[in-house]
Amino acid sequence: MIFRALFMLLIYIPFMLVFCPIQWVWSQLKAPGWHLIPLVFHKLGTIFLGLKVTVVGKPVEGRPVLILSNHISWTDIVAVGSVAPVTFVAKKEIEKWFFVNFMAGLQRTLYVDRTRRSDAKRTTGEMARRMADGGAVLLFAEGQSDIGTHVLPFRSALVGAAQQAMLGTGAGEVLIQPLTISYTRLQGLPVSRNERSLIAWIKSKSVKQNIREIFSGGVKEVTLAFGAPMPLAAGSDRKIVTKAAEIEVRRMLVALNRGQQLPAK
Repeated sequence: MIFRALFMLLIYIPFMLVFCPIQWVWSQLKAPGWHLIPLVFHKLGTIFLGLKVTVVGKPVEGRPVLILSNHISWTDIVAVGSVAPVTFVAKKEIEKWFFVNFMAGLQRTLYVDRTRRSDAKRTTGEMARRMADGGAVLLFAEGQSDIGTHVLPFRSALVGAAQQAMLGTGAGEVLIQPLTISYTRLQGLPVSRNERSLIAWIKSKSVKQNIREIFSGGVKEVTLAFGAPMPLAAGSDRKIVTKAAEIEVRRMLVALNRGQQLPAK
């Protein structure tokens, strides 16, 4: 905890005071290279939170892509944001979470209220604009975070809406890329099921409790496995493509949780 306190005072806060205003202006202007400051910020975040990130495969770059991922903890944002320039789609409640909201905002996160159809339409329109510019949008397709031992069914509604919005911009197709997030080791040892509850944010615990457990925990090794991209064209069945991505994410999660090596794609 002493290390984290010193890191916050001597590195994190000075970085935020200097570069966050620059990032805000940069984002408002929608200028190229907006992701460079968040990339550094999240890399510092991995040190502050004790995250050791390993990447398998490669995220799609320079083409419209919707990344479909499982979701375990708010630290997923820091881990992914440290290696890839993506826009996150998150639930509306995160806007109220101090510091987590701040980190997500640097990544130009889009918030969606899943209980309001009109809000989903607004979000997918913005998703399409981001992807039309050649950017990557990441959707936690389960719709909620989970313990990290299995993958919940992926929701295809936002995928289909993004498909229609994207095609409405004149793009021939958008790529769907599966991403598996797996917390594999804690303090150098395989993560047990009980220890996973110290990382995952689940409904049975408060946000404050989860943040406290993350801050007080040791080094957490997390693997980000990017699968092969799948085309989603005008005539594609979004439910079939979403299901295929779900199956691939589940396959990679099972392998990583068992300590198996995934081949680089």
